[in-house]
Amino acid sequence: MKNSEINIRDPFVLAENGTYYMYGTRAKDFGRFVGGFDVYTSTDLENWSEPKECFNSEEYGMNREVNWAPEVHKYDGAYYMFASFTQKNKKRGTYVLRADSPLGPFKPHSNGPVTPQNHFSIDGSLYVENGVPYLLYCYEHVEIYNGKMCYVELSPDLTHAVGEPVTLFTAADPKWVKHKIPLQHYITDGPFMYKTKNGTLLMIWSTFINHKYAECVVRFNDGSIKGGFEHLEPLIDDDGGHGMIFSAGEKLYLTFHTPNKSGSEHPAFVELRDNGDSICINK
Repeated sequence: MKNSEINIRDPFVLAENGTYYMYGTRAKDFGRFVGGFDVYTSTDLENWSEPKECFNSEEYGMNREVNWAPEVHKYDGAYYMFASFTQKNKKRGTYVLRADSPLGPFKPHSNGPVTPQNHFSIDGSLYVENGVPYLLYCYEHVEIYNGKMCYVELSPDLTHAVGEPVTLFTAADPKWVKHKIPLQHYITDGPFMYKTKNGTLLMIWSTFINHKYAECVVRFNDGSIKGGFEHLEPLIDDDGGHGMIFSAGEKLYLTFHTPNKSGSEHPAFVELRDNGDSICINK
């Protein structure tokens, strides 16, 4: 299969031993009641296997509504998937799944959602700093209008949250948000952490700029998620977003989905340049 033939949202690539494992949201009906997630494999980022189911949410009673944004990390000798599902209370949350192989099958691992159960919280992304695991996630705009980007510490075994969540910023905070209108929805989406070759800590995330899906960048000033930060200029502002960054040999790539139109989404790959203190698309 070619990238243009794969209809997924929120692509995430795990690179291991010359093979690329790609996960994503089954795009049908915007990822609602789709019954789980698939994995695609490739050796060149252009030609992919047919999808292989790696998690069946129906089997575990988790196909209540959304099945969104799976990302997979190798951690402590196993593979952990962080994905968003609708809770029994009808609010959304990020759960942790576990497998012994990147191909799955993944099984529920966490004690329910690791995000606050009384909030609409999606797009959980693992980040480990000084050996401590944290979850970046979005406190959804559907509940609070001005969506928040948050993080919370996780237990070492990734089964539950430790302590209280911390809010980093809201979707309306960046200077390029020109008009802040009360009760208008401002969206936070798809966080992913990346450390540059010089040790600068960045986070990419998505929102909408002039009604188009966009990929944005935050730079932390002292290399820690707990330090100060600044919003940089967006990487993409023309209908592409919910991306992540990975290395393929000596090259650095951003993958994201485009267009942001249900039924037409597919994974895209662009090469990035690591400038030491920031990143940019390598044109």
